[in-house]
Amino acid sequence: MSTTVEPKESRRFPPRRFRSLAVASTAATLALGLVACSGGPASTNAVEGGNGGATSIETTLAFTLSSGFDPGNASSAVATAVNQHIFEGLIDLDPVTREPYRALAKEDPVASPDGLTYTVAVRDGAKFSDGTPVTAEDVAWSFQRVLKPADPKAPPLMQGFVSFIDSVTAKDATTAEFKLKYPFALFAQRISVIKVVPKSKTADPAASKAFDTAPIGSGPFMLDSASKESGVKLSKNPNYSGPRPAKVETMTWNTTSEASARVSDLQGGRVQAIESVPYLNVDSLKGKYTVDVKQAFNQVFLMFNSSAAPFNDKRVRQALHYAIDKDAVIKTALNGYGTPATSYLDEGNKDYQKAATVYDHNLDKAKALLAEAGVTNLSFQLDTTDNSAVKDIAPLVIEQWKKIGVNATLNTVPSSAIYGDIVPKDTFRVLMASGDPSVFGVDTDLLLRWFYYGQTWPGQRYRWDAADRKAMADLLDKAAQTSDEAARKALWKQALDKVADEVPLYPILHTKVVTAYDPAKLSDFSGAATTGLYFLGSSRKG
Repeated sequence: MSTTVEPKESRRFPPRRFRSLAVASTAATLALGLVACSGGPASTNAVEGGNGGATSIETTLAFTLSSGFDPGNASSAVATAVNQHIFEGLIDLDPVTREPYRALAKEDPVASPDGLTYTVAVRDGAKFSDGTPVTAEDVAWSFQRVLKPADPKAPPLMQGFVSFIDSVTAKDATTAEFKLKYPFALFAQRISVIKVVPKSKTADPAASKAFDTAPIGSGPFMLDSASKESGVKLSKNPNYSGPRPAKVETMTWNTTSEASARVSDLQGGRVQAIESVPYLNVDSLKGKYTVDVKQAFNQVFLMFNSSAAPFNDKRVRQALHYAIDKDAVIKTALNGYGTPATSYLDEGNKDYQKAATVYDHNLDKAKALLAEAGVTNLSFQLDTTDNSAVKDIAPLVIEQWKKIGVNATLNTVPSSAIYGDIVPKDTFRVLMASGDPSVFGVDTDLLLRWFYYGQTWPGQRYRWDAADRKAMADLLDKAAQTSDEAARKALWKQALDKVADEVPLYPILHTKVVTAYDPAKLSDFSGAATTGLYFLGSSRKG
């Protein structure tokens, strides 16, 4: 399915968009091939080396490390946050404002008159942390290894985000040339999802496997050590030459899913910032600490095995959504720090469109849908991740389902076990988890493609019907090929309405992200409206 696009004159992306910000397989174990750090208190997975004064930043994250760092596949909350500090794209998105800026690119991407070819030059003097130059060959390879992987049956997670690119080659030593399958209006900001890696370190599967645990990038920091048990330690990249140099020598990232441990780390002075502040602690932290509250895409969702009865009937899936009193859940479990889902997109997104189907609390509707589907005495295991919000929400939802005659037992395990062991099995039925692809970008195309395009989620995880998968892919591809913004938004509306009606995976609510930091010890830092903490340009006081 294609759409004719009128040729456009040769153009450069408006430089002001970039200049304003330029200045300012699940791992069973992740013992990296680096110098090991001994663990601190078990509750916080502490890394040795804190208390570095003005030369170091210490923080505590809300997730433990559950994947490697190869940017073609890294999706865990910790790894994606780390990668923002150690890797660069040609264009990067500011992790807080989400605005694009030139990172490895020397100038803005230049398009051909027909919009099918782009050229991008690498900035002068760019080097990887091992001292080797970043070349156009490295850029081309970084894209090609995602577009055409060695194992086409196991495409990298980032592949679906750049499916509009046909090929990338090195035009000369410092200039990469992109050939597109069709004009794509979001080219400049979308190429930010591909981080540039050295070809010499990732040229074959064995090298890529080693690189996954010992990554080398061109960003302002280097990864010194990391593990699920011990957290992460980074240091300043002495070879960095880009727009956002490190302002501290080292960073220590502790990790824990225990909310009370994060608060204790901040109040005890062990760290300068924490993510995912417990909602009940917000008021007590205000005053001495700066508390950032931001509406986020970050969603708590239900995901079904849509190939297994009775969840292969969308009426059953819909009934479970209608039975949830979202306002009560948000008030009780989140202390008000969330919004009921009225679309796949959160209402703070600039492209938000309300879905045709909105799951207001309606027990009568829920019971009627179950009756229409011929389902009575429904019982199943509700699997959940150990995310703190999910753990608080799940018991409330189970109690509400009882009002429509549905009984669920609760099984809570870490994300790595959920997606590595439980979901792939034929016995899997229903999952409650959190998810936030907005860490990669906030445009509608990207957010929809994460959960509803390709094989990983729709094919392997919620087992959506092949016809539905194709219909969704066709909608997104057609929208991507449409140059008219209004027409593209109309196609996105069709996609948003489809997932709201089918609900194979769909949000119950969108959370508000709460970050806290000590303004007496940390400068030029803000919380992001997504998972992770980001210290590009941040420095220590005192």
